Amino acid sequence: MTANPITDALVLITGGARGMGEIYARRAVAARARAVALWDIDEDAVTAVAAELSRSGVDVRGYRVDVSQREEIAKGVERVRADFGTPDVIINNAGIVRGAPFWEHDPVRDIEATMRINTLAAMWLTREVLPDMIADTSRPKRILNIASAAGTLANPNMSVYASSKWALIGWSESVRLELEGYGHGHIKVTTFCPSYISTGMFEGARGPLMTPIMTPRYATAAAWNGMLRGTPMVLRPWTVKLSMALRGVLPTRTWDFLARYVFKVYSSMDQFTGRK
Repeated sequence: MTANPITDALVLITGGARGMGEIYARRAVAARARAVALWDIDEDAVTAVAAELSRSGVDVRGYRVDVSQREEIAKGVERVRADFGTPDVIINNAGIVRGAPFWEHDPVRDIEATMRINTLAAMWLTREVLPDMIADTSRPKRILNIASAAGTLANPNMSVYASSKWALIGWSESVRLELEGYGHGHIKVTTFCPSYISTGMFEGARGPLMTPIMTPRYATAAAWNGMLRGTPMVLRPWTVKLSMALRGVLPTRTWDFLARYVFKVYSSMDQFTGRK
């Protein structure tokens, strides 16, 4: 098998027009992927990024796909297959965030949209592609699912976002175990759980105690390297793992006190504005 799972691979990235998605695309090009398929709802932006990266000699193409719609995902996969074949690497990166008390979430614009984009889209896309990935044992395959530290701990003012990421983590880890259990070891699933990243998506959010806001380049490097190694879960920064451990062993009210008054986790979204 090829030593580097990206070299000569077809890489599909959702949310690929900007931010971390664009950085993953640049890494794929640098690793000499055979081709890169970028999906985004912003057709102009994804087309421009694809055109720029194609000057490297790697065939990079942008596709306008609304991943909140299962039918669009199925059609998008058909287009990618027609152009390049079946993806060897999937990076489920697309996501949105809504920061407000639960009762202020609109049922459609906020709740349903968040669950569709952050959770169901990754499931739908992976289900479309995974049977072919299983059948092709000629090279290593990778699935990178971008979750969040919010999926490991409850946090006020992000109940729906946290729920979408909790679900993503549970699904991603379960698929990893299924693939291992059924002997499909050439496919490695990595779940990335970062705290706040300075992409603009979490504008106004404040990092808890000892938890700095990460740069997109630092975060993508951690996720990317974990994916290459086939690491099951990547958590950044280190305080995410610490918080998970404390929450697991402490009584709920004790953890609530520490999270609210010491670590400042529960107030981290108080000044959230999000991307304008």
